[in-house]
Amino acid sequence: MAIKLGVNIDHVATLRQARKEMDPDPVGAARVARTAGADSIVAHLRQDRRHIQDKDLFLLRKLFKTGLHLELANTPEMIGIGLKVRPDTVCIVPETPAEVTTQGGLNLRKGDLKTLENTILKLKNAGVEVSLFVDPDALSLRTAYNLGADAVELCTSAYAETVGKHKQREAIEKLELAAYLARELKLELHAGHGLDYTNVAPVARIPHMACLNIGFSIIARSMFTGLRNAVAEMKKLIDSAV
Repeated sequence: MAIKLGVNIDHVATLRQARKEMDPDPVGAARVARTAGADSIVAHLRQDRRHIQDKDLFLLRKLFKTGLHLELANTPEMIGIGLKVRPDTVCIVPETPAEVTTQGGLNLRKGDLKTLENTILKLKNAGVEVSLFVDPDALSLRTAYNLGADAVELCTSAYAETVGKHKQREAIEKLELAAYLARELKLELHAGHGLDYTNVAPVARIPHMACLNIGFSIIARSMFTGLRNAVAEMKKLIDSAV
């Protein structure tokens, strides 16, 4: 089965927000990404609005009848916006104000899991598929299943940051074990965070992988090759790895 590519357009909006201008337009970038082979468009509406803005989401929903994937923190404000936009899928992610980027998966070992379970139910009742951004460990996957998630997105940052072939192999094996457990639990398997043109192939080869969500490396490469070429190149790497 072909692996889907979700292209995250957050950092097109980051550049726009640096000057608070109209360009570069992340919605226009999303259109280019889809025509270049992206299967879905990914956008993370952060509470601090550092890149994607509320209006972007509604414009994206109007433009794309399918293939809109939002990343949202589990707060009443963010989930309320998600319910208004009605994307195809939502991934619930951890979020802290001072972070440069997401620092890892949701902490499902403690905290208010009942609130998270209620959020998942609200989204699913609205016809939105729900995934949880998790670290590749058994407890997180089993908890995601017990909470009613449809899918999990494995955080690949530990793999992406690992140096040395032996340690990289260990990181991939950890992701593979999580993939087999996701399959056993009938959770759709996604992955992302820190994936780029040099490290994506081993993750694409993980059994039962359904979707890879990639943003920063594609947008960074597009500065030199153009967005259409950057997306097409990533899509080709994923397809050829399987």
